[in-house]
Amino acid sequence: MAISQKLHTKLVQKLILTPSLQQAIKLLPMSTLELSELLNQEMVENPMLEEVPTEELQPVEAAQEKAEDKQPDKADTWDDQDYEYFFGDYLDDGYRPRTPTEVKELPPIENTLSTATSLADHLLWQLSMQTDDALMREIGEAIIGNLDDDGQLVATVDELAAMGPWAVEDVERALKLIQSFDPIGVAARDLQECLLLQLRHLGMGGTPAEKIVTEHMRLLQNHQVPELARKLGMSIDDLKQHIELIRHLDPKPGSRYNPSQSQYVIPDVYVVKVEDQYVAVLNEEGLPQLRISPVYRRLLDKSAAENTDETRAYVKDKFRSALWLIKSVEQRQKTIHKVATSILNFQRDFLDHGIEYLRPLVLRDVANDIGMHESTVSRVVTNKYMHTPQGVFEMKYFFHSGIASSYGEAVSSVTIKQRIRKIIEQEDPRKPLSDSKIVSILQREGLELARRTIAKYREELKIPTSNQRKVLY
Repeated sequence: MAISQKLHTKLVQKLILTPSLQQAIKLLPMSTLELSELLNQEMVENPMLEEVPTEELQPVEAAQEKAEDKQPDKADTWDDQDYEYFFGDYLDDGYRPRTPTEVKELPPIENTLSTATSLADHLLWQLSMQTDDALMREIGEAIIGNLDDDGQLVATVDELAAMGPWAVEDVERALKLIQSFDPIGVAARDLQECLLLQLRHLGMGGTPAEKIVTEHMRLLQNHQVPELARKLGMSIDDLKQHIELIRHLDPKPGSRYNPSQSQYVIPDVYVVKVEDQYVAVLNEEGLPQLRISPVYRRLLDKSAAENTDETRAYVKDKFRSALWLIKSVEQRQKTIHKVATSILNFQRDFLDHGIEYLRPLVLRDVANDIGMHESTVSRVVTNKYMHTPQGVFEMKYFFHSGIASSYGEAVSSVTIKQRIRKIIEQEDPRKPLSDSKIVSILQREGLELARRTIAKYREELKIPTSNQRKVLY
């Protein structure tokens, strides 16, 4: 068989992501801070990009009029095309933020907090004041280094001894020293030891309270007060004062020195009410306003004798990269604005009245509303926050499944959780409501939910079971 070369015509449909589209997709899930860092890095790496000086920034309307007044006067080729006409907006002043209205209210940002003393610092200071013994200090530092945020020791005595290596007796002596420090109950190995340390510090050793913690913790945790009274040979009234004493002990003594740090976010979108309508305003503070450098743009001029082909090829490559970036940033901002505006339209009742009026919403609803794919909407709401009249929320917060009601309208799962929380807050603590009882209450309100769904929502709200919530006196 002879081997020959032949040409065939073949029509094939392919989905190809252009470099500019790939870059636009990459920018979508970025937060404003991440985008700002990227733009600053691109300005360092690409000489065609530069930031527009503040004094040269022009109103958007003026820039648009300027672009419309320009007319082409050359052939449409890469070498001879009129950059001023085709890319005037980007060449002159780059992408400018669109601010249709003034943001009058900003979220409070507390940035003047002092650094609090940590639990480890507090204990190490006491260790340095309590002993001059080098061995005790060395072992004490190892013990302090093995405490969790609640102040509980997470290593055994044998494990600590192996770190030195130190004698087990020396480790136990150092542990006893650390356990005498403030806060009382620190360096305990479990809840029972933590409570016993506090009771003995209060001079309650040998009392029924100590016996409850030592021998009957399970009965206490399960609120089996009558059984506990029988075991101790006491009346419930006499038992009350001992239970109250235990209830006022601190099961996590280290937590006061390791408070959860407040996380502050800068909203990507502000919601402003203009007359009777809510308007989404993008927060572009801190984003550099980019443009194509006019100095490097002159290197594209073929008429300049000093511009070699190599120079022009390099500048063309950087020009394409810079232009793709500027257009991608603008496309990102437009897309975020579309998604935010769509969310406002769907969640108007929430903006007016609060969480109880949050309506069910899925990505598909917004995607169909703005004519984009669900994956695009998903990228947009990632790492983005919206400042609303009801507070600052992650944009993902507005997307929730719905539960059908007998009134014909779906109710958001967030709204149902809020209702469950209020029902439990209003219950009689001596007769807490079971999950089945909560199901009955919601059924009377037109919401059909299974008991396991209520249990799931209650656990997500970190609310104990009815037996654990029960108070007998």
